[in-house]
Amino acid sequence: MNIGIIGYGSMGKMLLQKISETGKVNHDKLFVSNRTLSKIEAAPDKYVISESNTSLAMSSDIIFICTRPADLLPVLEEISSVVKDDTLIISLNGSITFESLEKISNRKYVKVIPSVTAEINKSQTLVTYNRFVSEDDKRLLRDILSCIGNVIELPENEMGMGSELVSCMPGFIASIFDVICQSAIKHTSIPQEQVIKMVLDTLSSTGELMLRKDMSFEDVVKRVATKGGITEVGSRVIYDGFPDIADEMFGKTLAKRRETAAIVKTYCD
Repeated sequence: MNIGIIGYGSMGKMLLQKISETGKVNHDKLFVSNRTLSKIEAAPDKYVISESNTSLAMSSDIIFICTRPADLLPVLEEISSVVKDDTLIISLNGSITFESLEKISNRKYVKVIPSVTAEINKSQTLVTYNRFVSEDDKRLLRDILSCIGNVIELPENEMGMGSELVSCMPGFIASIFDVICQSAIKHTSIPQEQVIKMVLDTLSSTGELMLRKDMSFEDVVKRVATKGGITEVGSRVIYDGFPDIADEMFGKTLAKRRETAAIVKTYCD
């Protein structure tokens, strides 16, 4: 089983490293190509460096396309004539529909959305498949992707919100708690680094507590917030003020996804 990765950016590097670390794929079965060859000349010699996307595509049974969204369709057009009939082609862009991909060629397409937490093998990785992908293909891909965390299968029409919840969410969470920490710093002499460390450790342990004890968010609030107490006052501010912000956030991010999909559809038409 030869695995090819087109694009040696942060995601391509991560996938190569994680797949290699499993030991399930021999190093001479891992192929990588990149638009700028000089960037992959520094890649560890345990990968096979392909001089072009087409040479990689000719050799690969599974191809991960880890390019910018704007480059995905041109790459597909470039390799479509040389890809083997049974090759699994995997896009790491959730906004480009199977309908758009299949206008280039009717092949086995998968959309895979990992999270940055894949770097510590804790990704909640989303997958969706087009109609040509077999159950054997799905089992094989789940086995490969398990090296970076859990694999969650969703229908294609839910990949947008799914991406917000697992791929974008680390950025959303970091933004929220950055604001909280910056506000706290205004009211304390505790050093900024210590404030951030305290919040991060508490955030991590709260998530672990909820997962281990099967607690809901409401359960945690009730556990901590005594009637008329300090936590209740603070929680009420969040419940009163934050829903509008969350609604606006999802409204804008999902609108951006629809805009991207529309641009791609126009390109294909």
